[in-house]
Amino acid sequence: MTTAALEIDAVIQNWRRRFFRRDLGLSALKALGLDSELDLTQLDLLFAIRGPVNEYGEDASKEETMVSTVAERLRIDPSRASRLVSDMIARGFAQRAVSQCDARRTIVELTEKGDAVVDAARKFKFLVMGQFLSGWSETEIATFLPLMERFSAWTDEAPEIGAEHFPQEVADIARTLAKKYQD
Repeated sequence: MTTAALEIDAVIQNWRRRFFRRDLGLSALKALGLDSELDLTQLDLLFAIRGPVNEYGEDASKEETMVSTVAERLRIDPSRASRLVSDMIARGFAQRAVSQCDARRTIVELTEKGDAVVDAARKFKFLVMGQFLSGWSETEIATFLPLMERFSAWTDEAPEIGAEHFPQEVADIARTLAKKYQD
């Protein structure tokens, strides 16, 4: 298991570095002629306002999107989400509306312009990923997706998995580290 964990970690680290460059999102903005109008953070914000089911879960498309919802979906501070949303509203990609569930609440929705951007970016990503996956067999895809979902679910739990699960091992690692710092 240790060898497998190291190999998985190496693959994840390499993928993470490529992922953080955000090549696919940057390519979408450039190919669609949006790179002078939007950056990746703003594109992420538009996706968070829309709340696609396949990205944010089944309830995403059913719930109304508030600024706090955007902050939660993007895992950012609510004040930052508020500034980003205000910017998108000022630029015509989003708008404020009154909640249909509670008239005292303000929700955020995409405008036609914002919807068009999200739709176009999703279609671009689907084309690129579809082309890549076209070299995979149905069996490979059917095997990969559930495993990827299972592994991804673990990462949601990972912050809760800490030193309390391996107290002796973590204490040994900490002692070894402390000795290296003392030398």
